[in-house]
Amino acid sequence: MATLNLTSFNPGSFILVGIPGLEQFHIWIGIPFFTIYLVALAGNGILLYLITVDHSLHEPLFFFLSMLASADLVLCTTCVPKTLGIFWLKAQKITFPGCLTQLFFLHFSFFLDSAILLGMAFDRYMAICCPLRYTSVLTPRTIVKIMVGIVGRSFGVILPVVFLVKRLPFCKSHIIPHTYCEHIGVARLACADISINIWYGFAVPVMTIISDLVLIGISYALILHAVFHLPSRDACQKALSTCGSHVCVILIFYTPAMFSVLTHRFGHNISRTFHIMFANLYVAIPPALNPIIYGVKTKQIRDKVILLLFPKGMK
Repeated sequence: MATLNLTSFNPGSFILVGIPGLEQFHIWIGIPFFTIYLVALAGNGILLYLITVDHSLHEPLFFFLSMLASADLVLCTTCVPKTLGIFWLKAQKITFPGCLTQLFFLHFSFFLDSAILLGMAFDRYMAICCPLRYTSVLTPRTIVKIMVGIVGRSFGVILPVVFLVKRLPFCKSHIIPHTYCEHIGVARLACADISINIWYGFAVPVMTIISDLVLIGISYALILHAVFHLPSRDACQKALSTCGSHVCVILIFYTPAMFSVLTHRFGHNISRTFHIMFANLYVAIPPALNPIIYGVKTKQIRDKVILLLFPKGMK
């Protein structure tokens, strides 16, 4: 019995079912996910390339944007390739270490995205409300410190989750009704009390999201107050346009994030099929839309993309 109890702590592997109830449509569902993933790879890859090679884009705003593109690539690459493997190749098996790795990077990139959006809100606040101090405050050294703080916070919040899952004994079913490993979904397979997992998995994301949203809201309240007191109407429109892309990305990120977190805790009446489908769209669509939004609404990036794709047409 002792041997059985010890081995149950570290299962050899889990089986990822996919989207429960839609197994017969997996092949067809995989096509739009593959297309969205290619768009995310291409869009974020182009953004990172342009920001790296073009010195005119070496500004704080575009530095934060490059961080967002990197986090988005981590988010979608952590989940979508494995999902496509399940849909098309029936590759449903995932090792326990592989599951923990996927779980870590999924939640790590989520908190990373949230912190980066807060950093971008601070950048817009400084650019619009304190333009004379913008370059003196957001120096390259300060940006690096902010980057280290963003990564450090995300790592510190998520690392305990790995140990909270690793400590659990898995002596029940090893079948996960999902397309990827996420904290609560894996913890529910354990044959032990998971109260700590549930409350940590609920309280920490909610507290982090709420604190980030409050600070972002304060930043934009101050920005709007400053914008509507600008003497020039053109300057007002330009400032609003600059912030518009950021607001769109904030809504795309936080709306499904809050829905997903609250569903795990309170959404017992929501069908599992809908929840899993929504969770898959959440890790695929924002990374694909973010570079498109910034490419359309940010003139510097739009001009550089056109020049990159159609060099002869710009001459």
